[in-house]
Amino acid sequence: MTTTVGMLPKPFLQRWYANMAADLALDSIDYLQRMADRDRPGAKKWVAGAAWRYTNDRAGIGTKAHDLFERMIRGQQLRRQHPDMEPYRRNFRDFLDAVKPVLVRAEDVAWSDTHGYAGSFDAWLRLRVILKDDGTWSLDPDNASGRAVWVDVIADWKTSKSVWPSVALQMAAYAFADLIIDPDGNEEPMPAFDGAVVLHITTEGWTLYPVYAPQMRRAFAWFLHLRETLDWEREGSKRALGKPLAKSDREALTGTERRG
Repeated sequence: MTTTVGMLPKPFLQRWYANMAADLALDSIDYLQRMADRDRPGAKKWVAGAAWRYTNDRAGIGTKAHDLFERMIRGQQLRRQHPDMEPYRRNFRDFLDAVKPVLVRAEDVAWSDTHGYAGSFDAWLRLRVILKDDGTWSLDPDNASGRAVWVDVIADWKTSKSVWPSVALQMAAYAFADLIIDPDGNEEPMPAFDGAVVLHITTEGWTLYPVYAPQMRRAFAWFLHLRETLDWEREGSKRALGKPLAKSDREALTGTERRG
């Protein structure tokens, strides 16, 4: 699933990679010069890897945060947390207290035999909302309005710097998969979801973004286009060109070239 969404063009990444490398070089220019004097290939590799190291570090933080969030939403006893995780714990607790989601399932696999993809989703939640005339929702966790209803949503936690619209493709792929598979291998049909939510949570705070059902259905159609693009990359591109039917002969060597 992640590989499929990765088929989207991301031209901004080239500039980001370049800026990460440039910032590292400028911020450590004296050290970099000494390194280059001793080991130029090593210095080049160090600068070129700036973006990869940042991404790898962020992935490590994200993994720890996801483990923390799962324990919290399941109501499990928390282990002693590293101080770096405390802001995430505090902000996720604030989200739970404010939104009051009901957990149905967590960290199961969405599996599609029909379209050939799979991925692990963070949670299946029930939220209490007021349905608006335009099809959108407003949260009403305590039913203060007296007209709140429950909706079932696929949920995803994001600890990245930003949330991109492409996350809707990911949520749609989860929601329209064929099966849910639990850690014990038990399967059941994927239910119909009312939409999805993406929780963007950082050390500063949290924001809950909805993906409503109509947008999710459209996003799934785009996801399937990308799935075909992935098939092209994996298979189609390897068979598209046949073996050469003809090619130019190698230019004959002169006597001088043969003697050389």
